[in-house]
Amino acid sequence: MPALQINNIPIKAIVFDYNGTLAKLNIDFNQMHQAVLELIYSYGVDAKDLPADHLLEIINSAGEILKAKSSKNAESFLRNAYEVIEQQEILAAHNGELFAETKDLLLQLTAAGISTGVITRNCAAAINIEFPDILSYCRIVICRDHIENVKPHPEHLNKALQFLGSPARNCLMIGDHPLDIKTGKAAGTFTAGVLTGHFQEIDFRQAGAEIILARAADILDMIK
Repeated sequence: MPALQINNIPIKAIVFDYNGTLAKLNIDFNQMHQAVLELIYSYGVDAKDLPADHLLEIINSAGEILKAKSSKNAESFLRNAYEVIEQQEILAAHNGELFAETKDLLLQLTAAGISTGVITRNCAAAINIEFPDILSYCRIVICRDHIENVKPHPEHLNKALQFLGSPARNCLMIGDHPLDIKTGKAAGTFTAGVLTGHFQEIDFRQAGAEIILARAADILDMIK
């Protein structure tokens, strides 16, 4: 019998979000957001012309607006904007830490025959600072540097599943943000929300998560 089943379907792979799921969430997103908005204003773009969405999407939208007028300005803005958020991510990584149970969780899943991977909108440099030996504990890590379309676009998760050799229907996506649930739904996986970030059970229920966990490691309780 498979070690883990959801609705009688065997789970062969689990893909995790990183910040807030495997590592403590300590990035100051408000400060990051404000710094990027100030940069956007300095390039003459009005915030009302931007989507009220996630930061990467705001940056890309501002870049498209600038590109319509000047490719050079757009390239300069995008370079500076990503430098701003990367600096914040790296600072957070230097002061960050994994949840105490993270490494054991990944090792136990591997021992149970379940392939694991990580997808994150964070930069690779920050992950390598906070969890330098991460590839000793899971098979694949895909940061925003490695993909054209980050989550919630399904390409991010699909690339991980392709590497892991698992069909989407046999995968579980686990994350601390409803965005992770949206990602899993878009790719066709099962989804689980964890309460170690800034969101509550109702947020994950409304997003359509099949499972709600107090912490990511609690998935081990479902393994037979």
